[in-house]
Amino acid sequence: MGRDVTAFELAVQDAAGIAVAGRVRPDRVELASALSTGGLTPSIGLIRAAVDAGLEVHVLVRPRLGGFEYSATDRALIVADARAALDAGAAGVVVGGTRDGRVDIDVVRAVQDIAGDAEITFHRAFDTVADRPSALSTLAGLGVTRVLTSGGATSAADALDDLRALHRLAAGAVQIMAGAGVDASNARAVAATGVDALHASARRTVIGTDILALGSDPDSSGGRHETTDETAAIAIRDALSG
Repeated sequence: MGRDVTAFELAVQDAAGIAVAGRVRPDRVELASALSTGGLTPSIGLIRAAVDAGLEVHVLVRPRLGGFEYSATDRALIVADARAALDAGAAGVVVGGTRDGRVDIDVVRAVQDIAGDAEITFHRAFDTVADRPSALSTLAGLGVTRVLTSGGATSAADALDDLRALHRLAAGAVQIMAGAGVDASNARAVAATGVDALHASARRTVIGTDILALGSDPDSSGGRHETTDETAAIAIRDALSG
């Protein structure tokens, strides 16, 4: 896909998604597990599989569910997982954290210390801060490559003015990548805000035949799992390049 259009980052979470990305050829992939929860750190095996597939892989490093205020132990795990992902061949890592409603600078700096030339994306922890323009300035000053944001809304398509304002404020110092609820029906409208990239997961649900409730999630029964919908991913790609 040409670089004269908004970049497309496809979020994938399994081997099937890696195969889809290999055919769709987004500009890059964000690799995670458990995307239905917002995403968690994927396994090293999955990272290596995505790298071996020839994809530009950016690994989500999120150590647990819940909010983004991390303990010292959590931060150490983020750094260890980021190092392992980069050692496995990832082109970048996707991290984030907050402290008292602001960007957790310690998390970003700690990852920078081990990242070398790899790209760092600050994830949607950004949407939870009290002052997003101030947070953007902080992240630009830290040298983060890009920020993933919905503009603070549930769906990026509901925050077009906010995304446009963030893009203007960034002024090229840091990339703005819009995500949350992005699909083929709204991709062009979101891209028209001027953001540097769109992030989408293009997921579909697969229903299995085995019936077994695992854990406390009622949706875990019936063998259901999510994977990447190739048709939906192609539609987003084509909407951006059309």
